[in-house]
Amino acid sequence: MAGVGGPGPSRPLPAVRPDLGALEGYHSPQVDVEVRLNTNESPLPPPPAWVEEFRDGLAAIPFHRYPDRSATGLRQALAERHGVAPDQVFCANGSNEVLQCLLLAYGGPGRTAALFEPTYTLHRHIARLTATAVAAGARRGDFRLDLDEVGRVLGAADPVLTFLCSPNNPTGRADAPEEIARVAALAPGLVVVDEAYGQFAPHSALDVVRGGGPDAERTVVVRTFSKTWSMAGVRLGYLVADPDVVRACELVALPYHLDAAKQLAGVLALRHVAEMEARVALVTEERGRVAAALGGLPVETWPSDANFLLFRPTDRPAREVWSELLAASVLVRDCSGWPGLTGCLRVTVGLPDENDRFLAALTASLTGA
Repeated sequence: MAGVGGPGPSRPLPAVRPDLGALEGYHSPQVDVEVRLNTNESPLPPPPAWVEEFRDGLAAIPFHRYPDRSATGLRQALAERHGVAPDQVFCANGSNEVLQCLLLAYGGPGRTAALFEPTYTLHRHIARLTATAVAAGARRGDFRLDLDEVGRVLGAADPVLTFLCSPNNPTGRADAPEEIARVAALAPGLVVVDEAYGQFAPHSALDVVRGGGPDAERTVVVRTFSKTWSMAGVRLGYLVADPDVVRACELVALPYHLDAAKQLAGVLALRHVAEMEARVALVTEERGRVAAALGGLPVETWPSDANFLLFRPTDRPAREVWSELLAASVLVRDCSGWPGLTGCLRVTVGLPDENDRFLAALTASLTGA
């Protein structure tokens, strides 16, 4: 028998929560290739002026002190950018932490979140991490919302959160304002419009939040700095919503969860709106060019309001095409095994030369040319 304070018998680790046993972590393959078009990042780095300002700002941060817990300066800058009050803005470590805070605050055991697939897989994944039940409806064959299906799911599930991804990832199309308004009218709880790619789309649910009224109170818009602001490596996201929603998210966020460097990066980025808009224009133009080229190949494609395109090879298995693109050092996202996306691949719109490499490799794979 071991003495007092001595090592006792070996004991097994406690079991992971039973509801997490079958989950797999979200990831996208990171392969060393010359042309990486699989994660919807910006093809351009941040502006050189931002880099210089960020470097200078880092030198002035008192790193021995905790950061501003409320991210006051960043919230004020975002509020000014979107024409809302600072108490309508909540910031976090990427838009995924924003989604997690919403689910921690409003979800949990005995509560339900609704979504319409195929859509962003993290909506379902984070809901399950927070022990929130998921009620899933199906989109139409063209991946648009089926409002009859929306009404059926919301009526049966009584969800506290209803997720819309607009533009929808991975299918690309933005939900029309009248569709979002209809969902808001049907939803018993909050409608969370995930606009990670919102700057590429012709309209935004931010207009609903700014418009006032009951729909504004129950509409939440989530955005990220990862795409058009060229800051995927910073991991910064935010929401714009009713102040009560912001306060609810603050209740569940960890103390000092947003570090000083991240807050600085966001404030400085908002001084470079012109450069951001130039990136959006470049990618939008290239999106049209790539879409037109895909129209001349044996693939099925769908309209996109984002910085990526979904397509389905019609004559060859998607996995074989993906492998041949990889052999040509071009990496795209293989969605062929995802529910509702049989045979589909997704390509991020890159710089012109990257898009040329993709189109040449795809043409060779599909036609043998």
